[in-house]
Formats: sequence, C-alpha cells, structure tokens
Amino acid sequence: VYPTAWVVVASFKTPETMFSATRFDFTFDNYVALFRTGFARNIFNSLFLCITAVLISTFVSTIAAYTFSRMRFRGKSVIFGSVLLGQCFPWIILVTPLFILFARAGLLNNHVSMLFVYTAITIPFSVYLLVGYLEGVPRSLDEAAIIDGCSRFQVIWLIVFPIMLPGIVATATYSFMLCWTEYLFALAFLTRNELKTMPLGLYAFFGEDTAEWGNIMAAAALTTAPTLLLFLPLQTKLASGLAAGSVKQ
Repeated sequence: VYPTAWVVVASFKTPETMFSATRFDFTFDNYVALFRTGFARNIFNSLFLCITAVLISTFVSTIAAYTFSRMRFRGKSVIFGSVLLGQCFPWIILVTPLFILFARAGLLNNHVSMLFVYTAITIPFSVYLLVGYLEGVPRSLDEAAIIDGCSRFQVIWLIVFPIMLPGIVATATYSFMLCWTEYLFALAFLTRNELKTMPLGLYAFFGEDTAEWGNIMAAAALTTAPTLLLFLPLQTKLASGLAAGSVKQ
C-alpha cells in the first residue's frame, strides 16, 4: 500500500516539494501538464485494447474450456497440453518472430496486431483456470438442458456461464491486469505516438539526463488506479475463482 499511496500523494505535490518529508504544496498542475502532453490518448488506447482483448479472450476461453472439460475427442490431452505450453515461454523470445510476421502482414503500428498479441497471451492461463473451475460444475446440468432442447451454445451461455461467473471474473480480471501493464510488445510494435499505450506514454517522461517527475507521478497514479479500482471490489470473487480453478485435473 505504501508505495502506491506515496505515488498518489506525490502526484499532487509541486516538483520542489515532491521528495520533501516536511513540506507539502498541494497542486493540480501535474495533471494539467500531463493531459496537455496528449496522455489522454494513451489512456484511451490502453482502455480500448485491454477491454477488447479481455472480451475476445473471455469468449474464446469459455468455449475452449467447456470443450476440454465436457467433450471427448482424439488428441484432447495433446491439444490441451499445447495450450498450456504457451505459458512456458518467456515473452521476449516471441518479439522477433512476431515483429517479422506483423511487418510482412503490414500490421506494425496497428491496434489489430496488439489485440492479436494480448488475446493470445491471456487465453492459455484463462483456459486452464476455467477448465479447473468447470470440474466443479455438475455435468447433470448440461445433460438436463440438452434433454430440454438446448443446443451446446445455449448450454454454455444460458446454463453454465452464470454458474461459472466467479471463475469468469477471476480470468477476466487477470487478463485485464496483464494487458494493462504490458510493455514489451507495445514497445516493439507501436512507434506512432497516437497509438501508444499508457506504459509507453509513462516511459516517455524519462529523459537521458532528466526526468519530468510531475508528469511521471501523475501518469503513474493514473496507470495504477484502474487496477486497484478493478481488483479491490472484485478480490473476493478473484480469490474464489482462482482457488476453484486450481482443481487437479
């Protein structure tokens, strides 16, 4: 709590008193100066990318998890293992091949490429959690719904999805926080200022010889706020969803 609280308090101090333990000159100038730099565009870019990627990832992960949990087909364990294998690689080794791929496809400096990356990096863990969570949902509910005439998609979205809501909230929250703080792929694929996300916009205030501490503290406070506002109200569902998703397969 202390580092976050210190950043928030420092964002309302003048540069002269920012690192002082005895003086406090309250001001909104840091935020005014920050938005004059165009940081609002960075906020919009991050929100757009994160929310869109989370929606796509949650939709795909829910269907994939239901398939792995409920259906039998050849190569199921191999495919499921290959999904989890995506969690084993450090992201930095993926930057070069993805950069070449996006360059040839004309997707550099394009939010489509970032949506592709953010969706891909959040799906494996989301599928793993939801498969574990589905193991606690009785299969008899699916069978009863099918007997009553529901299709598989109706079973997923009308019967199973409401029961899975704590697990869905856990995976969606995890995915959002992962995308919100992602820096490496955004640095590699986005060079135009109007497309950059908040972590890139924040880093721009660090110069070679100087740092714009007023802008840095204000930007850091705004970058941290959504994750805190999202996590604190949902921490109970997040904890229960992660615990339920840890069921041994």
